Amino acid sequence: MRVMLTDYINAAMATAEFEQLEDSTEIYGEIPRCEGLWAVGDTEDECREELRSALEDWLIVKLHFGDELPAFGDVVIRTPALAVA
Repeated sequence: MRVMLTDYINAAMATAEFEQLEDSTEIYGEIPRCEGLWAVGDTEDECREELRSALEDWLIVKLHFGDELPAFGDVVIRTPALAVA
Protein backbone atom coordinates (compact mmCIF):
# COMPACT_ATOMS: atom_id res chain seq x y z
CA MET A 1 0.00 0.00 0.00
CA ARG A 2 1.38 3.36 -1.00
CA VAL A 3 0.92 5.83 1.85
CA MET A 4 0.81 9.56 1.34
CA LEU A 5 1.71 11.89 4.20
CA THR A 6 -1.89 13.14 4.20
CA ASP A 7 -3.12 9.57 4.74
CA TYR A 8 -0.81 9.23 7.73
CA ILE A 9 -1.90 12.56 9.24
CA ASN A 10 -5.59 11.70 8.79
CA ALA A 11 -5.11 8.25 10.34
CA ALA A 12 -3.23 9.72 13.30
CA MET A 13 -5.83 12.46 13.81
CA ALA A 14 -8.58 9.82 13.85
CA THR A 15 -7.03 8.52 17.10
CA ALA A 16 -6.85 11.95 18.76
CA GLU A 17 -8.32 12.28 22.24
CA PHE A 18 -9.73 15.49 23.69
CA GLU A 19 -10.74 16.58 27.17
CA GLN A 20 -11.62 19.79 28.92
CA LEU A 21 -8.90 20.93 31.28
CA GLU A 22 -9.85 20.95 34.93
CA ASP A 23 -10.70 24.43 36.26
CA SER A 24 -10.51 25.85 32.72
CA THR A 25 -12.60 26.26 29.60
CA GLU A 26 -9.69 25.13 27.41
CA ILE A 27 -9.63 21.81 25.57
CA TYR A 28 -6.54 19.58 25.67
CA GLY A 29 -5.85 17.17 22.83
CA GLU A 30 -3.27 14.50 22.19
CA ILE A 31 -2.49 11.57 19.93
CA PRO A 32 -1.48 8.93 22.50
CA ARG A 33 0.82 6.97 20.17
CA CYS A 34 2.79 10.12 19.28
CA GLU A 35 4.95 10.74 22.32
CA GLY A 36 5.14 14.37 23.40
CA LEU A 37 2.50 15.55 20.91
CA TRP A 38 -0.32 17.63 22.37
CA ALA A 39 -2.22 20.89 21.86
CA VAL A 40 -4.63 23.20 23.65
CA GLY A 41 -7.43 25.34 22.25
CA ASP A 42 -10.47 27.32 23.36
CA THR A 43 -12.77 24.87 21.53
CA GLU A 44 -12.39 21.28 20.35
CA ASP A 45 -12.24 22.49 16.73
CA GLU A 46 -9.48 24.97 17.57
CA CYS A 47 -7.63 22.31 19.54
CA ARG A 48 -7.98 19.88 16.62
CA GLU A 49 -6.46 22.46 14.24
CA GLU A 50 -3.59 23.13 16.66
CA LEU A 51 -3.03 19.39 17.11
CA ARG A 52 -2.91 18.82 13.33
CA SER A 53 -0.36 21.62 12.99
CA ALA A 54 1.71 20.21 15.85
CA LEU A 55 1.53 16.74 14.25
CA GLU A 56 2.91 18.13 10.99
CA ASP A 57 5.83 19.73 12.84
CA TRP A 58 6.36 16.54 14.90
CA LEU A 59 6.51 14.48 11.69
CA ILE A 60 9.07 16.79 10.09
CA VAL A 61 11.38 16.41 13.09
CA LYS A 62 10.87 12.63 13.27
CA LEU A 63 11.53 12.24 9.53
CA HIS A 64 14.59 14.51 9.69
CA PHE A 65 16.18 12.32 12.36
CA GLY A 66 15.01 9.04 10.82
CA ASP A 67 13.02 8.16 13.94
CA GLU A 68 10.53 5.32 13.82
CA LEU A 69 6.93 6.46 13.42
CA PRO A 70 3.98 4.64 14.98
CA ALA A 71 1.65 2.78 12.64
CA PHE A 72 -2.04 3.63 12.55
CA GLY A 73 -3.78 0.48 11.37
CA ASP A 74 -2.39 -0.32 7.95
CA VAL A 75 -1.09 3.23 7.50
CA VAL A 76 2.66 3.07 8.03
CA ILE A 77 5.57 5.31 7.08
CA ARG A 78 8.91 3.56 7.21
CA THR A 79 11.87 5.82 7.86
CA PRO A 80 15.40 4.80 6.98
CA ALA A 81 18.00 5.71 9.56
CA LEU A 82 19.49 9.00 8.41
CA ALA A 83 22.91 10.35 9.22
CA VAL A 84 22.41 13.79 10.73
CA ALA A 85 25.38 16.14 10.56
